[in-house]
Amino acid sequence: MFETGEYVVYGRTGICQVTGVTTMRVDGSSGEKLYYVLRPGGETDGKIFTPVEGGKQVLRGIITREEAERLIDEIPSIETLSIENEKFREDSYKKCIRTCECRDLLRIIKTIYVRKQARLSHGKKTTATDERYLKLAEDHLYSEFSMLLDIPKEHMADYIEQRVHQQEEAEEQVCAV
Repeated sequence: MFETGEYVVYGRTGICQVTGVTTMRVDGSSGEKLYYVLRPGGETDGKIFTPVEGGKQVLRGIITREEAERLIDEIPSIETLSIENEKFREDSYKKCIRTCECRDLLRIIKTIYVRKQARLSHGKKTTATDERYLKLAEDHLYSEFSMLLDIPKEHMADYIEQRVHQQEEAEEQVCAV
């Protein structure tokens, strides 16, 4: 159970702070049920009520700073999504977004980045679907990483790119020795 004051990731809403736990009676159910009271990140007035147990949305604790740094360092080895049929591309993106897991969000971002580079090299534009899911994945991931690493969200892409580049250079130097 999450404690008041803790930060969590709640479905498509993203980062929220647990502001309390309350009991509520829901129509058609017998007895009262425990609910978290969440305040979406960046909002002062908003409230979300979600069941402590059995909610339909993903509710997880945020990762640690160390886990965020490790995930960034692992980006070169994170596999892109394997999408055999273009008809299922959006479904694959949706499935990863719904997990709310940082590694899955990174897989979407990396997949779309690689795909974008390939399309541009052939004189093609990025698809609207890719743009939409890239923005969604970056928004969720960068919000969490920004909070953990104390880096403004709008600078997160540059930070990640720089860190990955530094790591690749360090690995090249080790291989050269």
